[in-house]
Amino acid sequence: MKLSGRMQRVVHEQRLGFVATVTPDGRPNLSPKGTTRLWDDERLFFADIASPGTVANLLANPHVEVNVVDPILRKGFRFKGTATVYTRGEMYDRGLQILREQGSTANRERVRSIVVIDVTDAAEVVSPAYDDGATEQSISQGWLGYYTELHRLELPPM
Repeated sequence: MKLSGRMQRVVHEQRLGFVATVTPDGRPNLSPKGTTRLWDDERLFFADIASPGTVANLLANPHVEVNVVDPILRKGFRFKGTATVYTRGEMYDRGLQILREQGSTANRERVRSIVVIDVTDAAEVVSPAYDDGATEQSISQGWLGYYTELHRLELPPM
Protein backbone atom coordinates (compact mmCIF):
# COMPACT_ATOMS: atom_id res chain seq x y z
CA MET A 1 0.00 0.00 0.00
CA LYS A 2 1.32 3.42 -0.90
CA LEU A 3 1.50 5.84 2.04
CA SER A 4 -0.08 9.21 1.30
CA GLY A 5 1.79 12.47 1.71
CA ARG A 6 -0.15 13.19 4.93
CA MET A 7 0.75 9.78 6.35
CA GLN A 8 4.41 10.28 5.50
CA ARG A 9 4.40 13.78 7.02
CA VAL A 10 2.95 12.56 10.33
CA VAL A 11 5.49 9.72 10.61
CA HIS A 12 8.36 12.03 9.67
CA GLU A 13 7.32 14.72 12.16
CA GLN A 14 6.32 12.54 15.12
CA ARG A 15 8.94 9.74 15.05
CA LEU A 16 7.21 7.99 17.94
CA GLY A 17 5.14 4.99 16.98
CA PHE A 18 3.24 2.69 19.31
CA VAL A 19 3.82 -0.85 18.04
CA ALA A 20 1.21 -3.49 18.84
CA THR A 21 2.14 -7.17 18.68
CA VAL A 22 0.79 -10.40 20.14
CA THR A 23 2.78 -12.62 22.49
CA PRO A 24 3.10 -16.33 21.67
CA ASP A 25 0.44 -17.06 24.33
CA GLY A 26 -1.99 -14.62 22.69
CA ARG A 27 -1.63 -11.60 24.96
CA PRO A 28 -1.44 -8.07 23.56
CA ASN A 29 1.82 -6.17 23.73
CA LEU A 30 2.13 -2.42 23.08
CA SER A 31 5.50 -0.70 23.03
CA PRO A 32 6.54 2.83 22.06
CA LYS A 33 9.32 3.07 19.47
CA GLY A 34 11.08 6.42 19.27
CA THR A 35 12.89 5.41 16.09
CA THR A 36 9.77 4.92 13.97
CA ARG A 37 10.62 6.14 10.47
CA LEU A 38 9.66 5.86 6.83
CA TRP A 39 11.57 3.20 4.91
CA ASP A 40 9.99 4.24 1.61
CA ASP A 41 6.49 5.15 0.46
CA GLU A 42 5.13 1.68 1.29
CA ARG A 43 7.03 0.68 4.43
CA LEU A 44 7.84 1.86 7.93
CA PHE A 45 10.66 0.71 10.19
CA PHE A 46 12.07 1.04 13.67
CA ALA A 47 15.35 0.18 15.31
CA ASP A 48 15.42 -2.51 17.98
CA ILE A 49 17.46 -0.74 20.65
CA ALA A 50 15.63 -2.10 23.70
CA SER A 51 12.83 -4.19 22.19
CA PRO A 52 13.52 -7.86 22.88
CA GLY A 53 9.86 -8.63 23.64
CA THR A 54 8.50 -6.88 20.57
CA VAL A 55 11.05 -8.56 18.29
CA ALA A 56 10.40 -12.00 19.84
CA ASN A 57 6.67 -11.50 19.28
CA LEU A 58 7.23 -10.49 15.64
CA LEU A 59 9.46 -13.49 14.99
CA ALA A 60 6.62 -15.73 16.22
CA ASN A 61 3.86 -13.73 14.50
CA PRO A 62 4.85 -10.99 12.02
CA HIS A 63 1.47 -9.22 12.05
CA VAL A 64 1.76 -5.76 13.54
CA GLU A 65 -0.03 -2.46 13.97
CA VAL A 66 1.75 0.85 14.44
CA ASN A 67 -0.06 3.97 15.63
CA VAL A 68 1.55 7.35 15.01
CA VAL A 69 -0.43 10.26 16.43
CA ASP A 70 0.31 13.96 16.83
CA PRO A 71 -0.42 14.52 20.55
CA ILE A 72 -1.14 18.21 20.04
CA LEU A 73 -3.51 17.93 17.06
CA ARG A 74 -4.92 14.61 18.30
CA LYS A 75 -4.77 13.19 14.77
CA GLY A 76 -2.66 10.53 13.14
CA PHE A 77 -2.71 7.13 11.51
CA ARG A 78 -2.82 3.44 12.31
CA PHE A 79 -0.76 1.24 10.02
CA LYS A 80 -1.27 -2.52 9.76
CA GLY A 81 1.11 -4.91 8.09
CA THR A 82 3.75 -7.56 8.44
CA ALA A 83 7.20 -7.12 9.89
CA THR A 84 10.56 -8.57 8.95
CA VAL A 85 13.48 -8.45 11.39
CA TYR A 86 16.99 -7.84 10.03
CA THR A 87 20.02 -8.37 12.26
CA ARG A 88 22.68 -7.82 9.58
CA GLY A 89 23.11 -7.30 5.86
CA GLU A 90 21.94 -4.72 3.37
CA MET A 91 18.54 -4.00 4.96
CA TYR A 92 20.09 -3.62 8.43
CA ASP A 93 22.78 -1.28 7.05
CA ARG A 94 20.19 0.78 5.14
CA GLY A 95 18.13 1.23 8.31
CA LEU A 96 21.15 2.53 10.20
CA GLN A 97 21.93 4.87 7.30
CA ILE A 98 18.41 6.33 7.28
CA LEU A 99 18.56 6.89 11.03
CA ARG A 100 21.95 8.64 10.75
CA GLU A 101 20.71 10.83 7.90
CA GLN A 102 17.85 11.96 10.14
CA GLY A 103 20.11 12.85 13.07
CA SER A 104 19.94 9.70 15.16
CA THR A 105 23.01 8.66 17.14
CA ALA A 106 21.96 4.99 17.19
CA ASN A 107 24.86 2.83 16.04
CA ARG A 108 25.67 -0.86 15.50
CA GLU A 109 26.55 -1.33 19.16
CA ARG A 110 23.08 -0.18 20.24
CA VAL A 111 20.86 -1.44 17.41
CA ARG A 112 20.20 -5.16 17.70
CA SER A 113 17.99 -5.26 14.62
CA ILE A 114 16.06 -3.20 12.11
CA VAL A 115 12.36 -4.07 11.84
CA VAL A 116 10.81 -3.24 8.46
CA ILE A 117 7.02 -3.19 8.21
CA ASP A 118 5.27 -3.75 4.89
CA VAL A 119 2.12 -1.67 5.34
CA THR A 120 -0.96 -3.44 3.99
CA ASP A 121 -3.65 -1.18 5.45
CA ALA A 122 -3.82 2.29 6.97
CA ALA A 123 -6.57 4.36 8.54
CA GLU A 124 -6.79 7.84 9.93
CA VAL A 125 -7.08 8.33 13.69
CA VAL A 126 -9.03 11.44 14.74
CA SER A 127 -9.94 12.32 18.30
CA PRO A 128 -13.62 12.60 19.20
CA ALA A 129 -12.70 16.11 20.39
CA TYR A 130 -13.40 17.15 16.79
CA ASP A 131 -16.94 15.74 16.83
CA ASP A 132 -18.49 18.98 18.11
CA GLY A 133 -16.93 21.08 15.34
CA ALA A 134 -13.65 22.00 17.07
CA THR A 135 -10.89 23.17 14.74
CA GLU A 136 -7.27 22.04 14.61
CA GLN A 137 -6.32 25.49 15.87
CA SER A 138 -8.56 25.27 18.95
CA ILE A 139 -7.50 21.71 19.72
CA SER A 140 -3.80 22.51 19.34
CA GLN A 141 -4.03 25.70 21.40
CA GLY A 142 -5.72 23.79 24.20
CA TRP A 143 -3.13 21.01 24.31
CA LEU A 144 -0.17 23.35 23.87
CA GLY A 145 -1.48 25.35 26.82
CA TYR A 146 -1.96 22.20 28.86
CA TYR A 147 1.56 20.85 28.22
CA THR A 148 3.17 24.26 28.69
CA GLU A 149 1.52 24.64 32.09
CA LEU A 150 2.21 21.04 33.05
CA HIS A 151 5.92 21.34 32.35
CA ARG A 152 6.15 24.83 33.82
CA LEU A 153 4.86 23.44 37.10
CA GLU A 154 7.31 20.52 36.99
CA LEU A 155 10.46 22.49 36.14
CA PRO A 156 12.57 23.75 39.04
CA PRO A 157 12.87 27.54 39.31
CA MET A 158 15.89 29.05 37.56
